[in-house]
Amino acid sequence: MSAVPLDPGLPESSPGLPRIAWVIVAMLVPVALLNYLDRQMLAAMKTSMMGDIPDIASRENWGFMLGSFKWVYAILSPVGGYIADRFSRRIVIVASLFVWSAVTWATGYVTTYDGLVATRALMGISEAFYIPAALALIADYHSGSTRSRAVGLHQTGIYAGLILGGFAGHVADAPDLGWRFAFQASGVVGVLYALPLLLVLRDPPVRESERAHRSASMGSALGELARNRDYLLLVVCFTLPAMAGWVVKDWMPDILKERFSLTQGNAGVYAVLPVQIASLLGVVLGGWLADMGMRRTDRGRIFVSAAGMLLFLPALFGVGFSEHLGLAVAFLILYGIGWGFFDCNNMPILSQIVPADRRATGYGVMNLVSISCGGFADWGFGALRDRHMPLAVIFGVFALIALASAVVVLAIRPRSDLAEKAVAAD
Repeated sequence: MSAVPLDPGLPESSPGLPRIAWVIVAMLVPVALLNYLDRQMLAAMKTSMMGDIPDIASRENWGFMLGSFKWVYAILSPVGGYIADRFSRRIVIVASLFVWSAVTWATGYVTTYDGLVATRALMGISEAFYIPAALALIADYHSGSTRSRAVGLHQTGIYAGLILGGFAGHVADAPDLGWRFAFQASGVVGVLYALPLLLVLRDPPVRESERAHRSASMGSALGELARNRDYLLLVVCFTLPAMAGWVVKDWMPDILKERFSLTQGNAGVYAVLPVQIASLLGVVLGGWLADMGMRRTDRGRIFVSAAGMLLFLPALFGVGFSEHLGLAVAFLILYGIGWGFFDCNNMPILSQIVPADRRATGYGVMNLVSISCGGFADWGFGALRDRHMPLAVIFGVFALIALASAVVVLAIRPRSDLAEKAVAAD
């Protein structure tokens, strides 16, 4: 018999749980990759797309198009989370993958700015259902000594997708390929992967005592979350760093291209590869440190998350002031490590302050607030750059916001009735 960490609400008699717990994480890593590959491809292929679709016209329009995805994604995230909490996380995940992959494929055929905005909005609808359901499913099967590491492993798929997306500029520059091919190929892969995902994923068993609670209305679920002080603090500290995070993901290739006179392909690689490799290492290290820290204190994950946010402070100041490419990349690496520490602990911290049957809804609301603000950050950044606002000023403000978020996360207090425990399983 081995000690296997489970959620307190999960039946202890579930057969074969240790194996399926890690199989689910492994199956979701490629989905996370595809989820973010499309987003980063867009940023890396901006020059080619603006050249091929002239009515995009300005960086402000480009920023609005990026924002259109985020606003739709944000608004529907709580809906996706509620459906995943009330019905089947498995079906929500598979359906989301299939639909967003079909839309990704269709993006390769758009010829107008309005068409591009429309496909991004459709992408927001489909992708809004994935992350809350996926992270909640992982948290259902992992707690105690494995939850942060399991979430961190899933997040490595996100960074792998961002890394691959960073090379999309080279695909766009290739005469025999181009930006349309990149979207079409990614879409086909996702549609095909939906079938094995449907066959392998499993929803966790639900105790009879939880069924009535799961049937509560969305208004009741949201009301419960709104009365939870610690949850509201988590929403704030989840949102503040993400504003800079979206600008780094969506605009850094363009920033480096302009600032250091790079080609589109090289700018995409420099902007994405160092920071995402650092983030990948950060989620692995941060997950391990957080799980280790939980052996000493129930605030172990909170401390690791706060440490990541504090790393944003010098990193963002450095990115804003760097006049040399190598130095800018070094600060992006520091930022990536901090982001990994932060990213792998959001769902685990949420699981310490919100019951299991509210987690996907809770994460969906977090996405609503965070990504809405991220959309305005993208749009506002494009408008400020059109008006020649210095990068040092913009990133300096982002750094101070990161400091505030570290203070907020330290004010969160885990609930004793949601304490993690390990149970024996074969």
